Amino acid sequence: MEIKLFFSAVLLVFLPFLAYHAESVTVFDISKYGAKPGGEDISPVLAKVWKEACEATNASKVLIPKGTWYLSQIRLVGPNKAPLELEVQGTVEANPDYTKLPQKDGQWITINYLDGFTISGGGVFDGKGEQAWKANDCHKNPNCPKLPINLSLNFIKNAIIKDVTTKDSKNFHCNCISSQNVTFQRFTISAPGESINTDGIHIARVSNVKVLDSNIGTGDDCISIGDETTDLHIENVKCGPGHGISVGSMGKNPAEKDVTGITVKKCTFTGTSNGVRVKTWPSAPATLKISNLHFEDLTMNNVSYPVVIDQQYCPWNLCTKDKPSLIQISGLTVKNVRGTANTKEALLFSCSSSKPCQNVQISDIDLKYVNSIPANFTTVCENVKPTVSGKQNPPICPPPAQAS
Repeated sequence: MEIKLFFSAVLLVFLPFLAYHAESVTVFDISKYGAKPGGEDISPVLAKVWKEACEATNASKVLIPKGTWYLSQIRLVGPNKAPLELEVQGTVEANPDYTKLPQKDGQWITINYLDGFTISGGGVFDGKGEQAWKANDCHKNPNCPKLPINLSLNFIKNAIIKDVTTKDSKNFHCNCISSQNVTFQRFTISAPGESINTDGIHIARVSNVKVLDSNIGTGDDCISIGDETTDLHIENVKCGPGHGISVGSMGKNPAEKDVTGITVKKCTFTGTSNGVRVKTWPSAPATLKISNLHFEDLTMNNVSYPVVIDQQYCPWNLCTKDKPSLIQISGLTVKNVRGTANTKEALLFSCSSSKPCQNVQISDIDLKYVNSIPANFTTVCENVKPTVSGKQNPPICPPPAQAS
C-alpha cells in the first residue's frame, strides 16, 4: 500500500512536467493545412508550414504523414528559433522527368541554415531517377544538364538525420556541406548498381560528422569525402552495391583545403568495386594535405579492390599523367581487413613520386581470392614504405622478384 502511495505521489509530481513537455512541441501536420496525398504538389503547403515552424519559439515538428506525396521541389531555409524536426512518415516522390524541375539549377530538396534540427520518421524520399540515369552523359559531355540531388543539407549545425530512406536519386542522394556536429544514423540509401553518379552521401567542408549504423547501396561511392573535412567518423555502415567509401577525388581545384581525422570502422563492403579508397589527380594544382586516416575492422565480400590509395586517379582519360600529384598523404592506418577480393591486386598503394606517402601502418590483413589463389595475388606499392605487422595475406609490399 505504501509503495502504491509513493508511486502515485511521484506520478502526481511529474505529470505536470510531462504534460508541459508534450504540449511544448508544436506539430505542423501538412495534411491539416490543405496538403493532399496523390498527385497534388505539396510544396506550397510545406513552404508555408516550414516558415511558421521556423518562427516558433518553442520546439516544433513539421509532419508529412503516411501516404504518397508529390513534391516538385522545395527550399527549406532557416534560421530556426527553437529545435525543429522534419518527421517524414510517408513516401515523398519527385517528378520522374528531370526536365520538369522548376528551378533547373537547384536540388530537389534543399535544407539550409538550421541549428538544432532533426529528420526522422521512417519515410522515403524517392527521387524517381531512372529517366535521368539514361540521359546522363556528363562523363563525356561538359554541357550535360544539371541533375538534382535528393537531399541537400548546407550550413547545418547540431543535427541528426535518422530512420529515413533516400531512394533512386537523379544525382547524389545526399550532400552535407559546410556543417558541424551532424549525425546520420540508421540512414538508408537505395539505388541500382548501374545508376550513374548516385553517390550516397557526399561530405565536404564539415567538422564532427558521424555516419552510423546505415545501409548504402548505390551506383557510385557509398560515401564520398571532399576537402576541408575534419573529424569524420563512419562506423557500422553496410556498403554495396557501389564504389566504396572514398576520400576525394582531390587536386583539381587549387583552393582545396586539408582533410584530417577520417575514421572508417566496422564497415562491410559487398560486391563493391572498391572498399576504402583515397584518390587524387596527377598534373593538378592543389597542394592540400590528407592526414590521420584510420581504416579499421573492415569486412570485404567479393570486393574488387579492398584498399586503394590512388594518386594517379584519371577517369575517362580526363587528364595527363606527366606530372605527379602534389598532395601529401600521411598518418594512414590500415588494420584488421578481412574477407574476399576478386582481383589479383587486393591492396593498391600508388602514392605520388613527388610526395611519397608517410607514416603508413598496415596490420592484420587476411584477404582471400574468391577463386583458387593465383601465384600473383599480392599488393602493389609505389612511393610508400609502410610499417607492417600481424598477418599479411596477401604479402604487403613484397620486394620485387629476383631474376633467375
